[in-house]
Amino acid sequence: MTADQIESIIREGLPCEHIEVTGDGRHWAAVVVSPAFEGMRSIARHQKVYATLGQRIHNDEVHALSMKTFTPAEWAARG
Repeated sequence: MTADQIESIIREGLPCEHIEVTGDGRHWAAVVVSPAFEGMRSIARHQKVYATLGQRIHNDEVHALSMKTFTPAEWAARG
């Protein structure tokens, strides 16, 4: 699995205004900005992203994924 593949899978399952995926082929980090996160707590946002990856998480295709998730307003406030 590549960063581009993970990014594409997340984009297919979640409307994203911005997404960055980096990693070493086994351990990944993602920054995901989505209006779908509005009104959600951090854990619910992460679960939403994990849901887009589905069985890839359970089958160990994506071994570890750390995330920073933001609404568009939160992302804009960060500058």
